[in-house]
Amino acid sequence: MNTVSETTTDTSLLDAMTKVANARDTRALTHLFDHYAPRIRAFCLAAQPGANLMADDIAQEVMIRIWNKAHLYNPATASLNTWIFTIARNARIDYMRKNGRYQSDIDPEEFWSEMADENADPFREAQQQRDEERIREGLRQLPNEQQQVLSKVYLEGKSHSEASEELGLPLGTVKSRIRLALSKLSVIIKR
Repeated sequence: MNTVSETTTDTSLLDAMTKVANARDTRALTHLFDHYAPRIRAFCLAAQPGANLMADDIAQEVMIRIWNKAHLYNPATASLNTWIFTIARNARIDYMRKNGRYQSDIDPEEFWSEMADENADPFREAQQQRDEERIREGLRQLPNEQQQVLSKVYLEGKSHSEASEELGLPLGTVKSRIRLALSKLSVIIKR
């Protein structure tokens, strides 16, 4: 019985997405909002409990992105849930970068959230988990100075100049450390 209602719900959500993409239907967007906004909020709150304002902002941003990018959704590529929660994950990362809430240490776990997908490929997931572990291990093997500059540039989204200023290092030193860290990381990961 749940399967029938879930299929009906999935169909109505896909229909709503099609209407948003093709006809810019605001009622269809309302249907998507009613279904996904609470789930997006829960997704954000699971990562940062108590951050209600952040969760509300991200849910709103995701719905705006859905409105603007609905025409790009391709059901052959991903399920609607996967597509929307990928947007939510990216919006959350953008929000965190914009508001500077990353810790100074690199925490790769923050960027690879495990989302259940009924259409997931177990071999691809296993490969991704192995790759993620290699990257985590590689990051742990880098000297702190190199972890610090990678964190500023790649996780906090700072420019090389901003990282240089914040760390009190010459720009050339920052660039050298990044180049060296990426080179080392590449060697470590390929082992």
